[in-house]
Order: sequence, then structure tokens, then C-alpha cells
Amino acid sequence: MSTPFETFDFHPIRMFRVLNEHAVEYVVIGGVASIIHGALTYTNDADICPRRGRDHLTRLAAALRELNARIRTSTEPEGLPFACNAEFFERMAMVNMVTDAGQFDISFVPGGTDGYEDLVQRAVTFDIDGVHIPVASLRDVIHSKETANRAKDHAVLPLLYALEDQIAEREGREPPGREPDPSAG
Repeated sequence: MSTPFETFDFHPIRMFRVLNEHAVEYVVIGGVASIIHGALTYTNDADICPRRGRDHLTRLAAALRELNARIRTSTEPEGLPFACNAEFFERMAMVNMVTDAGQFDISFVPGGTDGYEDLVQRAVTFDIDGVHIPVASLRDVIHSKETANRAKDHAVLPLLYALEDQIAEREGREPPGREPDPSAG
């Protein structure tokens, strides 16, 4: 079964399968998390927030080497090679990469969160094509996009708010109260 975001050059399920095979502890965030929750949006990259710690980062690096990860830049569409090891990731806050399965971004402390330990507490696991994928809660995805305060995030927030309201209604809960979006003026 193909998912809405699987395209000829973007295969996030393959990415997550490889991460799982290497026992990487992570939470999916960003646009792919929104889509998995049911948002009808588009993204061309997968974002994760992995657990820190030498052992965890060593497994992450091994998975990324299997995916042939390279640093993504605007001037090098095929990406640049880098020292894909735990030591490299220990020094990073965020890394944008291209892999054989598509664009892949790592954020160790996404906006509005304290990182993996914070997100994993409310994460929801989805089974897609036999791959168990830990996904940030929709509320955490929304809060991160609100906090990031980027134009592309503000553009998708109304869709995410509507989805959150639909889920609350379906579950017989009150939708969350929200402050008005100051950029919607």
C-alpha cells in the first residue's frame, strides 16, 4: 500500500524502516507527522527528533550511512559527504540531508519542545506497511509550528487546527481553545 507522501524520489517509510532496523529511537515531526495524523498537506522531506546519547547516535549514523546520507545544500543537489558518526551528531542541533530515499532532516530540539524526551511522552505509534512509526502528537506538531513562526508553518496551521477539531469531535472531546493567530491579521 502506498502512502500519500510516497513519490518516485521520496520514500519516508523506507527511511523509518531502516531507522527501526538499526534500533534508532526517534519521533517523527513536521510535515510527515501531520500527514500521518491525517492532514491533507504536502511535504518533500521527513523530519525526526532522535534520542541523544552516544549509543543512540551511533545507531542513527549507521542507519544514515545505509541510506547514503549527504548534507543538503542549495548549491549541491546531490549533497555533500560528511563524517556520518556519533561525534558529528553530538555537535549538531539540526542537520538537513539528502538520502537515497529522499530528503531527511534531523532536529534535536524542535521549536516549542525540549527534544526527544519531551515528544516521546505523547507520541503515537502508527503501523504503516508493517513499519511501526513513532509520531509526535498532533498537539505537539501544532505547537512546534506555532513556535517556529515561519510563513510556511502559518500557512498549514488552519488545516491542522481543523484536523485537531475533527479528531476531538470524533472522540467526543471539546476542541482545544486557541489564541488567534497574530499573523492572520
